[in-house]
Amino acid sequence: MMQDSIGINIPACFSSSAEKHHGDDHGAVTRSGQSVYMSVYRTKVADHCRLITITWCKNLLLHGLSVSVEGPEGEEQYTCKVEVKPWYFWRKQGSKRFIVDGKAVDIFWDLKAAKFNGETEPTSEYYVAVVCDEEVVLLLGDLKKEAYRRTGCRPALIDPILVSKKEHIFGKKKFSTRAKFHEKGRWHEISIECKNKGYNGESPSGVQPEMEIRIDGHLVIHVKHLQWKFRGNESIHLSKMRVEVYWDVHDWLFSPGLKHALFIFKPILSPSTTSTSSMSSSSPSLSSSSPPLSIDQTRSSRSVEGFSVSGSSEFCLFLYAWKVE
Repeated sequence: MMQDSIGINIPACFSSSAEKHHGDDHGAVTRSGQSVYMSVYRTKVADHCRLITITWCKNLLLHGLSVSVEGPEGEEQYTCKVEVKPWYFWRKQGSKRFIVDGKAVDIFWDLKAAKFNGETEPTSEYYVAVVCDEEVVLLLGDLKKEAYRRTGCRPALIDPILVSKKEHIFGKKKFSTRAKFHEKGRWHEISIECKNKGYNGESPSGVQPEMEIRIDGHLVIHVKHLQWKFRGNESIHLSKMRVEVYWDVHDWLFSPGLKHALFIFKPILSPSTTSTSSMSSSSPSLSSSSPPLSIDQTRSSRSVEGFSVSGSSEFCLFLYAWKVE
């Protein structure tokens, strides 16, 4: 159930064998119909600043956990995969070791009593720890005392930095999720809804597709004439923080079959950052000929093709919303 892999894609925690992938991971996500939640952290591992990717997957049969540590020069990855099935209780706790640049990196996890409450990522009663040089360089979950006791290691002097969170969600016209905009912030309820019949681009005369984005039940973005404004961004204010919201719903409207839209939530912590107004349909990045957003899946994303993503906080929340007919 646990395999080492190099360059795995997002849903590889459900793969029964080690695989090497170099293409787009979206195909595997849509074939499985599974929810995917991925968090990327940057911290010091084996004497270098590296990315650690924690991926949680969920389908009808099981939950999956994948922990990947960036290898030399950011090219290869060392990955531990765990499948949590209801009838395999002994597989819910364990450890895995691999060697990164000549140093041992240990992954410890305890999911025996983990509570998921219908979510892809567990909400309580668990821990996942990454250890190197007798330090816990990354610790997730609420069972921190148990994690330190089991690893026998001290906390690292350098706190990990949350670089990004990426989530794949499925729905027909409404897409909902819970998210934090920074590690110590509170949870927010996010919902995205496309309204009006025929929002697939074949609207009856006089009926136009619209999109509403709500946070904690409050309408924060309302996009009318979505067929003309299928790409854009707006600034919203939330908890004394400005958040840039970017969207690209082109494939929802104009591409047949199961397609995803992309939403990016980028907190702007610096008060001196220039406010960005809503983009108009005359902008080149909003034209129907412009390519969809291109995201760097492994690095901190400071720019997105077609958009400029700036600000003092490097964190970004990416939501891939898959429209199911």
